[in-house]
Amino acid sequence: MIRRARLIAVALTVVCGALGVISSTQTWLVVVLQDGAHHALEVPGASAVPVLAPLSLAVLALGAALSIVGIVLRYVFGGLSLVIAAVLAWLTARVVFEHPVSAVAAVVTESTGITGESSVAKLVASIDATAWPAITLAVWGVLALAGIFVLATSHAWSRTGRRYRTDAPGRASAPAGSRPHDAAGSRAIDDWDDLSRGQDPTA
Repeated sequence: MIRRARLIAVALTVVCGALGVISSTQTWLVVVLQDGAHHALEVPGASAVPVLAPLSLAVLALGAALSIVGIVLRYVFGGLSLVIAAVLAWLTARVVFEHPVSAVAAVVTESTGITGESSVAKLVASIDATAWPAITLAVWGVLALAGIFVLATSHAWSRTGRRYRTDAPGRASAPAGSRPHDAAGSRAIDDWDDLSRGQDPTA
């Protein structure tokens, strides 16, 4: 398990970041307006939680960086993952459980031209949530666990093994000329040199 800890941490963090980015483009809330026609407006995650997309991209970057950084930055990135998970979980939970007018105000203002949260609230007949806010809240729970996992295991992540060192104890190469066949090979070369000069090497 420890030998795969780095891969697990990186994969969890990157997946959470990617899901956050995807979620920011999906419909989180559907708001119905009291305008006679009862227009329904779709509110994407990026509008409901404005920091959703940038923080999700930051999580993606953290996950990618975890695969190459040293032990000190592993702890830093693990802590950052926890902080981002806590912030996004709090903002997402508000959308899931409260359906606040502030989450739909930007879309309503863009559609009607009416500004001010109190004015927008008077115009809103109902706000319903899709499954995406709840799914995304679960994602931040996984991200928090990934951050804790990084903090708990990063000290034991695998390093380049000593077996790859050429100067490891007990594996020193033998000195030149110490192999038994060296002397015989040198003598054979000398004999051929004598023959090439017309001399009898056996004389």
